[in-house]
Amino acid sequence: MGVLVCCDCFFYRKSKTKPNGKKPPAEEKKHYLEPEYTKVRVVDFDLKELVVLPREIDLNEWLASNTTTFFNLINLQYSTISEFCTGDTCLAMTACNTIYYWYDERGKKTKCTAPQYVDFVMSLVQKLVTDEEIFPTKYGKEFPNSFESLVKKICRYLFHVLAHIYWAHFKETVALELQGHLNTLYAHFIVFVREFNLVDPKETCIMDDLSEVLCTPLPPSPQQNHVTER
Repeated sequence: MGVLVCCDCFFYRKSKTKPNGKKPPAEEKKHYLEPEYTKVRVVDFDLKELVVLPREIDLNEWLASNTTTFFNLINLQYSTISEFCTGDTCLAMTACNTIYYWYDERGKKTKCTAPQYVDFVMSLVQKLVTDEEIFPTKYGKEFPNSFESLVKKICRYLFHVLAHIYWAHFKETVALELQGHLNTLYAHFIVFVREFNLVDPKETCIMDDLSEVLCTPLPPSPQQNHVTER
């Protein structure tokens, strides 16, 4: 599984100098937090309406359906910038101040490039969501006892991929004019995992600033207000 490294070193003190007289390192600017980008969404309604469990749907069925959909969408989103995510440009799987390491089935820890890590993630998730014993599609087939823990594992890995896209490839995403799709996908995913407690908040805290902005519905535009008043 992925691990967080130095999770609490992200924020720097605002003092102008350190005791040794040197200026503290400047925090790298997060362009994805700029209003001109965060206001770009594909939809402008409350995404919570999309994730709430419908009365007539089994919880595991709902988790399976949504998890599979998010896997496909995040895989597609990553594919749009994959040519820019190489072993030369992304020597490690990073997001903010975090480096993600891969652990194989034997528990061996491996530091790999970002494209290698994403390939490991997508290959593993593809294997899980297409396994009839784990994600059953036939009527009457029971979900395994380990299903929820596996869904949590998948969602944690998918979060790593989204965080890396924002941190390392947002410029390319904007150049492709796909920031609206990325923002909407990210917000939908975060609202979903929060609704069902699928990812530990300590894992997602590195992106809390973006999550709070994107998970808040956009205020109605002046034109919408004018129509409403009429």
